[in-house]
Amino acid sequence: MASKTVNPTRMELTRLKKKLVTAIRGHKLLKDKRDELMRQFLDMVRENKALREKVEKNIAAANKNFVLARASMSDEALNAALLAPKQEVSIEVSSKNVMSVDIPVFKTKTRTSDENDIYSYGFAFTSSDLDDAVLSLSEVLPDLLRLAECEKSCQLLASEIEKTRRRVNALEHVMIPETQESIKYITMKLDENERSTQIRLMKVKDMMLKQAHGY
Repeated sequence: MASKTVNPTRMELTRLKKKLVTAIRGHKLLKDKRDELMRQFLDMVRENKALREKVEKNIAAANKNFVLARASMSDEALNAALLAPKQEVSIEVSSKNVMSVDIPVFKTKTRTSDENDIYSYGFAFTSSDLDDAVLSLSEVLPDLLRLAECEKSCQLLASEIEKTRRRVNALEHVMIPETQESIKYITMKLDENERSTQIRLMKVKDMMLKQAHGY
């Protein structure tokens, strides 16, 4: 294959040697990047698992409190209590770079700084279970946003790991071996040409000696 696609010249040999050095250096850098991405990914997966278990547990507790509140309050009173919320939460989305991957970062900002503004109702005609449910949901919000960050980051890191792995395999199993084979082929061709040239020169020398000395 190399003999059909490679021009066996010294200039081509020099170019291929430089290409091989660059490919080997790039292969090492990509392997280091892949290993670091894998480390970051596994850390993120472990955090994601812990957060998911915590969030699911807290949401289940909040739902239980809502069920108890519904059991002790009429539907009209419950709907009226939650009809007009006092507090507003806005989310600011930014990103940070992890090994050339932009992963999301969420930050929350409330309209007011008063912690009691999460309760949009008076306490006279509502159940304490409703207070516990609203407080539980308010407390689980930061973990829920962090869980969303982790899950999206895991998806992005997994995609980048797959791309890097393919590049590493392409260099390791295709480009580097083919370049080494081409270098070997050109080297053999140049050596063969050099030997042929030396033989021709020796024959020419013998012919010149015969002409000069008559033997």
